[in-house]
Amino acid sequence: MSFQIGNITLKHGIMLAPMAGVTDYAFRRLSIRCGAEYTVSEMVSAKAMHYRDEKTATLARIRHGELPMAIQIFGSEPDIMAEAAQMLESGNYRGCVSELPPSAIDINMGCPVRKIVTNGEGSALMKNPALVYDIVKAVSKAVTIPVTVKIRAGWDASHKNAAEIALAAEEAGAAALTVHGRTREQMYQPPVDYEIIARVKEALHVPVIANGGINSAEDALFVKKETGCDGIMVARGAEGNPMLFSEIRAAFEGVPYEKPSSKELLCLAREHIALLCEDKGESIGVREARKHLAWYVKGVRGAASFRQAVNSTWTLPALLQLIDQLEADICE
Repeated sequence: MSFQIGNITLKHGIMLAPMAGVTDYAFRRLSIRCGAEYTVSEMVSAKAMHYRDEKTATLARIRHGELPMAIQIFGSEPDIMAEAAQMLESGNYRGCVSELPPSAIDINMGCPVRKIVTNGEGSALMKNPALVYDIVKAVSKAVTIPVTVKIRAGWDASHKNAAEIALAAEEAGAAALTVHGRTREQMYQPPVDYEIIARVKEALHVPVIANGGINSAEDALFVKKETGCDGIMVARGAEGNPMLFSEIRAAFEGVPYEKPSSKELLCLAREHIALLCEDKGESIGVREARKHLAWYVKGVRGAASFRQAVNSTWTLPALLQLIDQLEADICE
């Protein structure tokens, strides 16, 4: 069933979650091609935008063919968050390389990483509902595009306040909420609390997106049924398998789906690392390709020796040769 975030219509609500160091241009483009209806950038520091950091500007780059896409910002100061959002919408900032403005601004209130939370940012904001309201209000007033918020179940098991935070964000102007059903204390450890996502869905009038533990089409169907959510946001389940979006789409539409073979995933890996090198240059692209290739070959015969060889390789032709050899070995 379709739903809207502002003026954005999503047929199924199959979305790529923001992941630092992962959801760059190459990953987003592959995810879209494989069935993702909506993507979110790596998180962008509002304070870095405020100080006109050009490296940060590259994280916010949007190209033709990527929309609908949100840029996610993080920070804890309402005025600086609002300024960053306004800059990103207008494209009027130092180092801007975007071809298009974002479809939405997403506010990070879920990152559990220590260096983020010790600054009072990310999931640390869930300890301060009043500040959540002020940030969302300031950002919503600063831009004309939808503002969305990504939160966690709470800070820890004793403080699962996702519904309270979500209501504050909705009242302040949020057009949609994504809830990662783990606490900050859990980081990425199981279990995922889908009941709290259901409580947020029941409390709000705006769309609610479920996130956490979605690694298959069966997971996506289960989460939709358990939570009543409007959409689902896939994170680590898509690492090394962007075709997961196609699998989920097929499940939502009730049509048959055949999972990709190892050979098909290796073809996708070739395309992925070529996009990385095209976008970032061969040197950086090859280095960043290493983690992706490790994900693509997980569970494949010969994966350990392949990863070892990849980590000692510095050129795109050499990487492609290693993939060719692995494919030849597994297809014998």
